[in-house]
Amino acid sequence: MSKALRIITQVLFLYLFALLGNFLVKLLHLPISGSILGLFIVLGLLHFKVLKLSTVELGASFLTSEMLLFFIPSAVAIIQYKSEILQHGSQFLIVILLSTVTVMAVTGLVAQFAIRRLANKKGEIGQ
Repeated sequence: MSKALRIITQVLFLYLFALLGNFLVKLLHLPISGSILGLFIVLGLLHFKVLKLSTVELGASFLTSEMLLFFIPSAVAIIQYKSEILQHGSQFLIVILLSTVTVMAVTGLVAQFAIRRLANKKGEIGQ
């Protein structure tokens, strides 16, 4: 199978998990986004080795590399709501800065935790 076809297949496979998450959210009335629940399902299946990483790796890498395209609707919304942004711009800026710092800090801490855990499993760090 060609690489492009494998990427398309894997993206569709990941999309099925998003649909499954949406279905479960509606069925169980959960206060979480269905696509996020779908990602947690994929994470659980990968963790318990029910799903092999190679089954979704190319598709997930493609989606991550093209993530900028997913922000185009946000940019359009900014242009559409110019007057609100001009009126409440400082509040938006504070929220954006705080959320950016929070995401960066949490990402860094999770990455450090994962690196230490992997190093401990390999015996590279003595306890």
